[in-house]
Amino acid sequence: MLSNMSASKTKKVSTPKKPASTNGVGKLERFMQKVSDKNAGEPEYIQAVQEVAETILPFMDKNPRYKKAKILERICEPERVLMFRVSWVNDKAEYQINRGFRIEMNSAIGPYKGGLRFHPTVNLGVLKFLAFEQVFKNSLTTLPMGGGKGGSDFDPKGKTDNEIMSFCQSFMTELQRHIGPDTDVPAGDIGVGGREIGYLFGQYKRIRNEFTGVLTGKAIEFGGSLIRPEATGYGTVYFAKEMLATRGKSFQGLVVVISGSGNVAQFAAEKCIEFGAKVVSMSDSSGYIYDKAGITKPKLNFIKKLKNVTRGRIKEYADRYQCEFVAGQKPWGLKCDVALPCATQNELDAKAAQALIKNGCKTVAEGANMPCTPEAVEVFLGEKILFGPGKAANAGGVAVSGLEMSQNALKLHWTSEEVDTKLKSIMVEIHRTCVQYGAEDNFVNYVKGANLGGFVKVADAMLAQGMV
Repeated sequence: MLSNMSASKTKKVSTPKKPASTNGVGKLERFMQKVSDKNAGEPEYIQAVQEVAETILPFMDKNPRYKKAKILERICEPERVLMFRVSWVNDKAEYQINRGFRIEMNSAIGPYKGGLRFHPTVNLGVLKFLAFEQVFKNSLTTLPMGGGKGGSDFDPKGKTDNEIMSFCQSFMTELQRHIGPDTDVPAGDIGVGGREIGYLFGQYKRIRNEFTGVLTGKAIEFGGSLIRPEATGYGTVYFAKEMLATRGKSFQGLVVVISGSGNVAQFAAEKCIEFGAKVVSMSDSSGYIYDKAGITKPKLNFIKKLKNVTRGRIKEYADRYQCEFVAGQKPWGLKCDVALPCATQNELDAKAAQALIKNGCKTVAEGANMPCTPEAVEVFLGEKILFGPGKAANAGGVAVSGLEMSQNALKLHWTSEEVDTKLKSIMVEIHRTCVQYGAEDNFVNYVKGANLGGFVKVADAMLAQGMV
């Protein structure tokens, strides 16, 4: 996710359900109790770990080499947690103080890789959840990238370019001592787009006196990759396309609802339209629009200008095109065939999941990170609909970041067609891995498949490298 993504306030985190046990306290419950004790006050992280542990613990029972080496316990403990003060000066010559973070979670298969998020909701628990998810997501891409995440509680909204630059330079002054092209390669996320990456890169270059691929999401002029802004949204749709194909379907003629109206949502909508689907909704933190006639390419161009240039609210679309706007709500009550949650974590709960299914939805792919609560996922899996979890479905963004790293290392620049072809191939391979590990009787459990597929590669690397 990049900075243009709708960054609504973090939703209330769902309390992980207690696992059933026939022998008193269950294995999962005991494991999660230890995790909870070590990570008190970090509900997002605890939720993310439980969602993975539910599938990994039974798998380790059948594969004792992982259990003996306590691989899951090791993966759950970050290799390094960095927290630092960021002092900067605003346009009124007033000192401002923010908190900076970098979670270097796991480097078993490559340098730490993951975005930087600038948003008031950023805290240690949120970033640990994102870094943990990133380990499995990066593993699934087939590229040599470990998992990490970082950011600050700095809010770029309402700040001038000079203030953004002042903050970014101060942030990088500390971060630069911990990162590098073969150590840790940050990227963008909510609140960190091309402008912020440029300021961060410039400060790194100034301090280190080197021009290296230490950040991804850079502008084309200084080492960026084509298709990077589109990658997460495109990749989500490519993954959904593969899921639909398992049931002999395509996007042609399907009705799609999308939440969010930033980078991920925009390009997911663009690709859906290209594949012949009718996109009827997009949203931001103020509410959602419902365009029964469908969002066409010219209409989507209006949304891109609205959100990327003028920084307006989605209601302006409804005013311009005379369609419905629903304030303070998400679009999950609309009739549709496919739902793509592309806004933020825990935006789609069990009630919303049930509403989607009641209204005919058969496919859900997560464009955002963990947008569906555990209860919503349970509803989707119980109804045997096609559900693509974020660590698989939205891995296209980090995949193209990995391709940018390759281009920087090789001092090459690939065309849009070359990058897009590689992205499609990666998403097809991620889908194949999910099917391999998640196939059940007449059903593919993509949650199980993504968790196991991502885990095995990292676990085998950790075993091979010894006590790391």
